[in-house]
Amino acid sequence: MLDHGGRLREAAQRYGIPLTDWLDLSTGIAPYGWPLPPVPDSAWLRLPELDDGLEAAARDYYGVPALLPVAGSQAAIQALPRLRRQGRRVGIVSPAYAEHAEAWRREGHQVIELSEGAVERSLDRLDVLLVVNPNNPTGRLIERERLLDWHARLATRDGWLVVDEAFMDCTPEHSLGADSGLPRLVVLRSFGKFFGMAGIRLGFVLAEPEILERLNELLGPWTVSGPARVVAKALLNDVDGQRQQRERLRADGLRLALLLSAYGLAPAGGTALFQLAPHQQAVGLHGYFARRGILLRLFAETRCLRIGLPGDEAGWQRLEQALQEMPR
Repeated sequence: MLDHGGRLREAAQRYGIPLTDWLDLSTGIAPYGWPLPPVPDSAWLRLPELDDGLEAAARDYYGVPALLPVAGSQAAIQALPRLRRQGRRVGIVSPAYAEHAEAWRREGHQVIELSEGAVERSLDRLDVLLVVNPNNPTGRLIERERLLDWHARLATRDGWLVVDEAFMDCTPEHSLGADSGLPRLVVLRSFGKFFGMAGIRLGFVLAEPEILERLNELLGPWTVSGPARVVAKALLNDVDGQRQQRERLRADGLRLALLLSAYGLAPAGGTALFQLAPHQQAVGLHGYFARRGILLRLFAETRCLRIGLPGDEAGWQRLEQALQEMPR
């Protein structure tokens, strides 16, 4: 299993700090949401049915003609490589969410990790190009026009462009969702990050019907639970709640960037949900914060810390105090 943020129980055991005493800033998931709708007994007692309005609500939210709900975008990440014959050349713009490369390698494909600048030189030799946009962990956004140009070049040779938009909800104007009906374009969206509900395990694949049908057949029936469908449908229809969430996350993302900059951890990039701070002593600082019960995400190879949002004012004050007392 690859390393990810959010392993709070492991950190609690390692540092001898009770689970309830931690401030977890390691995941890049919204630390707040809004009141959830009641879940009727029928959602627990019956198998999920597809005519409950979830797909329609999601199509409206993402602005797409067709999509497939899945049990978290991770389910699609692991399944998509099985839709291409083994041995395809897969370029991944790196650094990126590590599960993508692992999934394609596991299914017998040749993975080539590329810098963004190297894509132009390599594109005509690739069968699949995978981009995380905004990037995780750097926050870098690649322009829609550039992505669509890459897609057009790939599509002429039956190549795919796969775009993971897990952190796109606060910048929907940059999404390729509206273009996802184009042949051989696949867009992945995560529900849990923006809505603050990672535990619901829900994501959506936006693509042409032929790809969605093959993926649906591969994953099988009832991939999303009945209670998850009820809750997600309500939140996807709540336009006012989405607007408030987006505004709050944008404001808190800016607040975090300014706070880190004030104490010598100026971000090199980020999104509304996290900031990426490079530091020569990133490993040591990760341990310093952990000993204070504040869990950050460490990228040791690049000497960076990814820092998510506190969920309340007490969390903000706790983070600032730790920054004030940080070893220089």
